[in-house]
Amino acid sequence: MSDGSTLGAHSFSAHAWGRNLPTYEAIRTMPFNAALADGTLSLERFRHYMLQDAHYLIAFGRALAIAAAKADDTDGLVQFAEAAKVAVVVERSLHADFFESFGIDADAFERTPMSPVCHHYSSFLIATAYSEPYPVALAALLPCFWIYAEVGRDILGRAVRPNPYDAWIDTYAGEEFHEAVQAVIATTDRAAMGASPAVLARMHAAYKRATELEWMFWDSAWRLADWPV
Repeated sequence: MSDGSTLGAHSFSAHAWGRNLPTYEAIRTMPFNAALADGTLSLERFRHYMLQDAHYLIAFGRALAIAAAKADDTDGLVQFAEAAKVAVVVERSLHADFFESFGIDADAFERTPMSPVCHHYSSFLIATAYSEPYPVALAALLPCFWIYAEVGRDILGRAVRPNPYDAWIDTYAGEEFHEAVQAVIATTDRAAMGASPAVLARMHAAYKRATELEWMFWDSAWRLADWPV
């Protein structure tokens, strides 16, 4: 697991990770991820998760594209434009493999509405990317990258193999994904260095809310949550 020892002692990311460590621990140990690691997660729950995650990735890609447009240098522009492409094209190929195994076609996906939590998280990211300055947008996007990388490696370390969810585990525990995450952390820290105290406070608020929504997303899949009315 990452901690302040591998980051700048006074960096935004070190502070944000430390402040939200209890929520990360709650995510790491929640029933969904425990069952995913030991291979006992029901197909019904994983199917719910993958359908909602496919919806989420479209919104995540749009938020990344907005962040790219707001980037304060060309490196950031290229980085987040490419990340938007990866979110929509590469990660969705992982979903396509699972969808095929579950017998889910494009029409079935389109007929499945966003869950309340997926809708909330997606709306939060797009609204933050549109309305907030570049550093705050990055802070809102960072938990999805970082928490998935840490959870992926944590699950890999305790996973039963072979596992029906090996493809998911290998994607998020892989070195390529971790290198991309470290680059996003570094860009967020650079953006924070020039931020005012007020913007830094908004960055921490955005990071905290996104981390809470990460927990809620997995919990929603575990409960097979839908709209109550």
